[in-house]
Amino acid sequence: METKKWLVEDIHLSYPQIKEAAEWIKANEVVAFPTETVYGLGANAYSSEAVGKIFKAKGRPSDNPLIIHISTMEQLEMLVTDIPETAKKLINKFWPGPLTIVLNKGVGIADNVTAGLSTVAIRMPDHPIALAIISEANLPIAAPSANVSGKPSPTTAQHVETDLNGKIAGIVDGGATGVGLESTVVDCTTEVPMILRPGGVTREQLEEVIGLVTVDPALEEDGQAPKSPGLKYKHYAPNAKLVLVEGSTAFLQKQVFLAKDSGKKVGVLTTNENKVNYEADVILPCGTAGNLQSVAQHLYEVLRKFDEYELDVIYSETFPEVGVGKAVMNRLTKAAGGDILSEFRV
Repeated sequence: METKKWLVEDIHLSYPQIKEAAEWIKANEVVAFPTETVYGLGANAYSSEAVGKIFKAKGRPSDNPLIIHISTMEQLEMLVTDIPETAKKLINKFWPGPLTIVLNKGVGIADNVTAGLSTVAIRMPDHPIALAIISEANLPIAAPSANVSGKPSPTTAQHVETDLNGKIAGIVDGGATGVGLESTVVDCTTEVPMILRPGGVTREQLEEVIGLVTVDPALEEDGQAPKSPGLKYKHYAPNAKLVLVEGSTAFLQKQVFLAKDSGKKVGVLTTNENKVNYEADVILPCGTAGNLQSVAQHLYEVLRKFDEYELDVIYSETFPEVGVGKAVMNRLTKAAGGDILSEFRV
């Protein structure tokens, strides 16, 4: 399959590239496009045939549900049976934006979007290209991240092309994304809303709007099966083995020396402040320690950059699990397959 590429620099609903990409989605083809979080791989959420093409292109397990993207509240009302008051408050505050809300599923949605569940995850992206494509198609669009399943999510069209060229119908290039991590997922079908996946909207921000919010036990306890799309399997991993290192820069450097002594080519994921503290084959900073949002924005970009160096192992600093740092550590822990070395545990 030849993958068509559209460059969109000036966004209008009538922009020819937007209209053509939307027509392809209406024809049940799969098209990648930017959102404010990462690039999404979009298909008609009403068509099991179209949605099946997402799973095939990504190599995504079929029991891993997808998030539906919408552009209007009317679309939301057509997709769900009810909208609880807590969900309405979150929508009023955070939509459009990086917040996905899980609600009870209505009729018409393709079964493979929700992996047969009675609930559906929906968000309204805060990106003019995404909103224009959804509006032009006049369809709810199922759209997971536009990458090969298990690899770091794409934050540029080039990332999408690297993973999926020849596997999907088209890619809309709208430049780099902003947030850099996927949306926060909140289940509003429970008595107390529950965070199923941390992301661009923090727990603290949610609780300012609706009060108490719980967290899926799978995010904090080993052995629990997560409920959210995108977290059931190992994700976000670079080609080289990734190990998280909890402790001082000296402790991390010791791990680098041990690996190099055994003949391994070693990388270090750090911050702009700490990059001078390391000696390794490749040292890549990922934002600044004093601004965890910058770490979130550049995380996937840096994980993909490591693949260019054919490393054997990457040692990564850890980050405070406050605010968006919770989402950063969630993604890093998944990318490392839970492999953490701690200076404080023997």
